[in-house]
Amino acid sequence: MRKIFINEVGRLRSGWRLLLFIFSSIAAWYLLAAALWIAYAIVLAVVPRPPQSAFIADVIFRLSILASALIAGYLCARWLEGLPWRSLGLTLHLGWLRDLLFGCVVGFVSLAIAVGIATAGRGLSFSINGAAVTSLVRSMLGSAALLFVAALAEEAMFRGYGLQTLARARLAWLGLLLTSVPFGLAHLDNPNVVPIVTFANTTIAGIWLGAAYLKTRSLWLPLGVHWAWNWALGWFFGLPISGINVVSNPLFKGTDIGPAWLTGGTYGIEGGIGCTVALILSTLFLWRTSWLSATPELAQLTSEENPATPEPVLTIRPVDDHA
Repeated sequence: MRKIFINEVGRLRSGWRLLLFIFSSIAAWYLLAAALWIAYAIVLAVVPRPPQSAFIADVIFRLSILASALIAGYLCARWLEGLPWRSLGLTLHLGWLRDLLFGCVVGFVSLAIAVGIATAGRGLSFSINGAAVTSLVRSMLGSAALLFVAALAEEAMFRGYGLQTLARARLAWLGLLLTSVPFGLAHLDNPNVVPIVTFANTTIAGIWLGAAYLKTRSLWLPLGVHWAWNWALGWFFGLPISGINVVSNPLFKGTDIGPAWLTGGTYGIEGGIGCTVALILSTLFLWRTSWLSATPELAQLTSEENPATPEPVLTIRPVDDHA
């Protein structure tokens, strides 16, 4: 009976750790969401019509998901495996900025390939938005901030502790499956879904982002990939993001002229075959590139059960009495 719950190094088995993370993150989300909405209701009582109320509500929702995933992830890492906060891969470790920027480039280029395929097939056309520069800049900055929080929340939830703890159990392939399929299912409630293609593409995107995490064992690379894809999709090309028109004043205005199997129709490029091809190519590139690797510490913290986690040692030098 003990072997069902405890592994050979005396830790709770990874499957039970994953379940505890899921339950604790849901519980934390309910508590945080309730607290945040109560605080927001108090603000509304003082300022009945705050500017950008819809934007604020969306940010509150995303922040509650982000905070619950990180809190649950840290508590599980610390209590179940004796691991520090840095094991989650979201500290300013060596090379974090490089990983983030590299991910941004990969995300933007990958989206551009998907759009290029659909445009070459005469499924999309674009025109420059003639709105005032100030409106374009506000839209650019606002969408960048909102999409950054949204991407970070999803990465912490789907590429955070759950995938990481399975990787430590040498079950990274199972972790990719168990995080990518729910990632695909989570988007099926969005407007204008193309049932089979949307699920397939979003599941492939989950594998794509999971591969980005496993390549560096850090959340910065998948965060950059995820954020840049969504931002380029919504603000730069002016297309729906997973069926939703998030950006009010994009740089270009994209027009879908079909066929839907290529462009995704009203759901947007993520529901079309152009997206499928781009995601597969980008996943292969990320997995095979030699330009990216994990730091030795992150590789150790996420590649084995019960990894050694030495804390920095304070060295006290003897005082020179003759100084």
